[in-house]
Amino acid sequence: MVDDRRLFEKLVLEGFMSGLSWLTILRKREHFRAAFRDFDPPTVARFGAREVSRLMRDAGIVRNRAKIDATINNARRHAELVKEFGSFAAYVWGYEPKPRKALLAHAALMERGVPDEAVAMSKDLRRRGWAFIGPTTVHSFMQAMGLVNDHVRGCTAGLEVESLRRNFVRPR
Repeated sequence: MVDDRRLFEKLVLEGFMSGLSWLTILRKREHFRAAFRDFDPPTVARFGAREVSRLMRDAGIVRNRAKIDATINNARRHAELVKEFGSFAAYVWGYEPKPRKALLAHAALMERGVPDEAVAMSKDLRRRGWAFIGPTTVHSFMQAMGLVNDHVRGCTAGLEVESLRRNFVRPR
């Protein structure tokens, strides 16, 4: 995935999911998109007190003030990354782990935990002023966007993901 807006959307939704189920967020996704103006970072970066108040009254989204404030803050920080790296995608894909030779067995995957690259991206984003962006959130984001393939050996989806990853042109 190299679409900066979609990457930002997914990272925001992963943050909103923290402490909740993905199904909860998935059911509200279209409403989130409307409430956050299709997750356009420059638009969200301009949100002020009036928009925060509107979002806090919006039953169609998760009304968590810290997560709403983090989304607006992160949209503002997004522009800084784009300026430095040329795109948000180039920044994100810079943390892609080296590919494994084969898919892991379930037990090995459970032992592995959060990859070092997810921890590193989380730390770097927090150093840059991003909020609600812990290592577990970043790891989940990396899985969803194809940076890591955590499907287990024997899973047909894992083989499909590997094929897509082989043919994917990484942003520079």
